[in-house]
Amino acid sequence: MDLLYFILFVSILIFIHELGHFAAAKMFGVKVLTFAIGFGPKIIRIRGRETEYCLGILPFGGFVKMLEEGKGETILPEEKKRTFEAQSLGKRVLIVLAGPAMNVLFPVVLYTSVYMDDRTFEPPAVGTVLDHKPADGKLEPGDLINKIDGSEVESFPDVQSAIKGRAGAPVIFSITRDGKQLDVPITPEEEVLMLEPVELEMTERVGRVGISPSFLAPVVGISRPDSPAYRAGLRSFDRITAINGRKVDRFVDLVQMLSANRGDTIVVTFMRPESAHNKLFDAAVLEPGVATLTPLSIDLPPNAKTDDYTARESDVRARTGIETCDLYVAFVPEGASEWRAGLRPSDRVTELDSVPVRSWTHMEAELVRFANRPHELAWLRDGETMRGTFQMRRESWDDEYSQHYERYVFRTTHDVPRAASHMVENNHLLTYAIGRGFTETWGAIRFVTTSIVRLLQGRVSFSQVSGPITLYDIAGEAGAKGPTYFSWAMAITSVNLGLINLLPVPVLDGGHLLLFAIEGVRRRPLTLRTREVISLAGMAFLIGLMLLAFKNDVTRKWDVIRGQVHEIIGS
Repeated sequence: MDLLYFILFVSILIFIHELGHFAAAKMFGVKVLTFAIGFGPKIIRIRGRETEYCLGILPFGGFVKMLEEGKGETILPEEKKRTFEAQSLGKRVLIVLAGPAMNVLFPVVLYTSVYMDDRTFEPPAVGTVLDHKPADGKLEPGDLINKIDGSEVESFPDVQSAIKGRAGAPVIFSITRDGKQLDVPITPEEEVLMLEPVELEMTERVGRVGISPSFLAPVVGISRPDSPAYRAGLRSFDRITAINGRKVDRFVDLVQMLSANRGDTIVVTFMRPESAHNKLFDAAVLEPGVATLTPLSIDLPPNAKTDDYTARESDVRARTGIETCDLYVAFVPEGASEWRAGLRPSDRVTELDSVPVRSWTHMEAELVRFANRPHELAWLRDGETMRGTFQMRRESWDDEYSQHYERYVFRTTHDVPRAASHMVENNHLLTYAIGRGFTETWGAIRFVTTSIVRLLQGRVSFSQVSGPITLYDIAGEAGAKGPTYFSWAMAITSVNLGLINLLPVPVLDGGHLLLFAIEGVRRRPLTLRTREVISLAGMAFLIGLMLLAFKNDVTRKWDVIRGQVHEIIGS
């Protein structure tokens, strides 16, 4: 199947490229003698009115043969005006430019087709508010965003688009909270995103306020053994499914139900993850359970904000011992620095370097900021505070392109399940898909041009230049993953093909455009002999580049190739 995917992948891209030359030539009245995809023996040959359409057995290229003087073709007097040379300089430029242009524009169609599958989106609701971000203390889980600066939003992507370019400028969020309409001013902060691969040093600056549409699932953490929840039999990582028979889907709903309870006994239905060991795998089986919980009947202070989610969450924690499982350790690798410090699963992290920890995400961000120094961690276990010092693990490696990487990793993890989202319809599917098509195509153009520039600057090694073997792997892997991945891979490769063809290298379309530019300056074309010498030099350069790419491919695959050769010889 990989071979079939590869043939389909390459043939479509070559067809699109040659179709651009063909269509432009026909539009300007140039006679096209041959339209061919592939080289070698022809497996399909169709004769049109004046053009022969061919399909070669080797799908590694193609060509459009136009009527040209000096190519040995018989040119009738009445067809002199239909030769390529007879066209104006501007028309010849457009004919040559049409091939790469088609490759660059074709991804718009591919990306548009991919995004036509985005028929639903997450709603414009606040599911999670990140600590120490602009929305912290201003927006709450459960808030429904109706407008941003007076413009209606229908989905969470609309929210992201509205604030993406507004970093540093105040934005008014019109929201619905507990049935009330509120206007909340927030100033998005600029976030610099490092795009992959990192060696290209490509960044994107966007405005963010620190909210997510994903709601936390009602999975609880319980750190105090003297709390009502613990005495009722609930434990950390239990997933609450119902309160008094009323279904609970999100943690925010659990808080709402428990905060309204001022001491009445309730029946809590839950699912508990129990380890299931097998010779082949480790898994967690959810076991159902029922607990009878009586929250403490602590009266709220007279000035307490009952409509403040943070206050309600704090009230529930104080009266029941229930909180989110965000800061509870799910897994600690044995032998890791954190393990040696004493940290274990189900511990509740409280401090990092003597600073209270409010969220796991913020803790990880602080660890990354000061990755190369020891850290002191504090945690609760059975209500007792414990402390330990650890050092993040440093990892370094070279990838298949001989690119060196280093990173520090905190291998201890938490587990914060998310509740299923209630999606909303995409009411502008076509315009959305087309817009994303152009946006993604521009991103691909930026990626390819940056790659070429970094290569010429010497900031990216020539060992990363890839050839047909890598393309074969890409086509096979993308095809195996399905039409969407195949379209993504074809889109970036199409842009790559189009822009590389525009390089001012003789034999390539960019080389022809360079000769046309010289002709425009000299007011006459270069001599045939000069053009032949330039073409030979360009061909030599391309052959050298192809050999380099092939050598890089073989180097990366050498172990695989050697193993296959041994299998063949051994058999």
